[in-house]
Amino acid sequence: MKRTRKRATAAAALAATAALAAACASSSASTSAPAHAIAAETFTTSTPIKHVVVIFGENISFDHYFGTYPNATNENGTPFHAAPGTPAVNGLTPELLQHNPNAYNPKRLSPDQALTCDQAHDYKKEQAAFNGGKMDKFVEYTEKDKCTGQPVLFGEPGLVMNYFDGNTVTAMWNYAQHYALNDNSFNTVFGPSSPGAINLVSGQTHGLQPVDSVTGEPKVDPHTAASPDAHGVGTMITDPDPAFDDCSDKNHTAKDNLGAFQGRNVGDLLNARGVTWGWFEGGFRPTGEANGYAVCGTKHPNVGGQASVDYSPHHEPFQYYQSTSNRKHLPPSSLHAVGQQDQANHQYDVRDFNDALAAGTMPAVSFLKAPEYQDGHAGYSDPLDEQAFVAEEINRIQASPQWKNTAIVLAYDDSDGWYDHVAPKVLNGSHDSAQDASVCTSKPVKLGGFADRCGYGPRLPLLVISPYSKVNHVDHTMTDQTSVLRFIEDNWHLGRIGGGSFDVLAAPLTGMFDFSHPKAKPVKLDPRSGAVVG
Repeated sequence: MKRTRKRATAAAALAATAALAAACASSSASTSAPAHAIAAETFTTSTPIKHVVVIFGENISFDHYFGTYPNATNENGTPFHAAPGTPAVNGLTPELLQHNPNAYNPKRLSPDQALTCDQAHDYKKEQAAFNGGKMDKFVEYTEKDKCTGQPVLFGEPGLVMNYFDGNTVTAMWNYAQHYALNDNSFNTVFGPSSPGAINLVSGQTHGLQPVDSVTGEPKVDPHTAASPDAHGVGTMITDPDPAFDDCSDKNHTAKDNLGAFQGRNVGDLLNARGVTWGWFEGGFRPTGEANGYAVCGTKHPNVGGQASVDYSPHHEPFQYYQSTSNRKHLPPSSLHAVGQQDQANHQYDVRDFNDALAAGTMPAVSFLKAPEYQDGHAGYSDPLDEQAFVAEEINRIQASPQWKNTAIVLAYDDSDGWYDHVAPKVLNGSHDSAQDASVCTSKPVKLGGFADRCGYGPRLPLLVISPYSKVNHVDHTMTDQTSVLRFIEDNWHLGRIGGGSFDVLAAPLTGMFDFSHPKAKPVKLDPRSGAVVG
């Protein structure tokens, strides 16, 4: 009897989640094809920006990519020479390079070491590495002991401390040269990829309901949702696959619990205003069907010949919310429907974005996620493959008529545990004795009183590429992942997410723009080398 009652209560909780999600969807939602494309220029905006494109990369700390910017060694790789007057960043000083408080000093990684081991980037381990703000325990807590058995991967003791310079991450440094870079931007909370993606689209990692992958029943599982309440609803601090996705959990065969989110995301806000938008991820287009589930089987090799499946379900934040999910990975009903409400429900393959861009129907708000081999995540991707994706997409956008009123934001989901020397200001604490260290327990819990939402976490790269970007500019405004969310909310007059979202604390991105008139010119980069070619 108790088990039946428990299941009924959990089922009611999931039903409430689904009902809330459905209520957040546009009342005019339809699976039929929209009659015509809607030009993004027709929407009222608070700035000259009519298109935002967020390219959301994987697992990079600021020091890992920009620690020695703008000074490259030019020993090997693509040459990089900074323009005179290039501003400095808060980076790796000679003292930090030669007498670092960690167990090893940082070392430069060369282009032939681009494929590296993955590091540990757990919610709890990152806090331990920060050691109360001393930033001196990375080797002990976030360095992994060895590579994953792939001989192509580079690894050595102290690897977690190491960094790339402009001879490897050449495209990123060239974008910083010609547009705006922020050296004071942070992961909204500590932890891995999925919480970072959720913070980008909602700023709220609380409200996660664990769901059985095979039966679809809600569960009470502290390993999927930290600090669960009586109904199992808790906070995301790990990487469960999304509940509303056929391709999750290896097509629902691995029997790992999935996650379903309550509450609203920015897609719900955009739908309410009728603004066109979409999440575009490599490998989203299915390759077949098995046991009634769509299969996402597309694979590509990275520069080292390692092949991985393109689509990663836990990198797709909108699939955690029923209101914005495309469970069966259905294609858009037509090319001019991309960005509008139809059977795809705003979730697409990257190829759909490129097709819409070529047709002149790019949505007002677009989130781009590279296929795994190009997303920058150590262990299966690398900066060389990442810059190829980023440069190809930006080259396309800059060659289009939409470039004149577009802002491209390069942002990241987490730090991978890579060393960064800047201790973040913790704006929201957490007092979960099982998960939180002193860096979090010493701070008040402000946003909704929910546990396990401690942040800010590690410092991450952030760039804005636009005709309205400040040129060769380093912005020092303290921002976070939800600053991108806030810019979208403010630009299209969407209002705030509510419910304890970090968006109410986020600083705007306006320090990276000059809206008086466009000054920054398009800069074409070679996708393979990252060098300027036109």
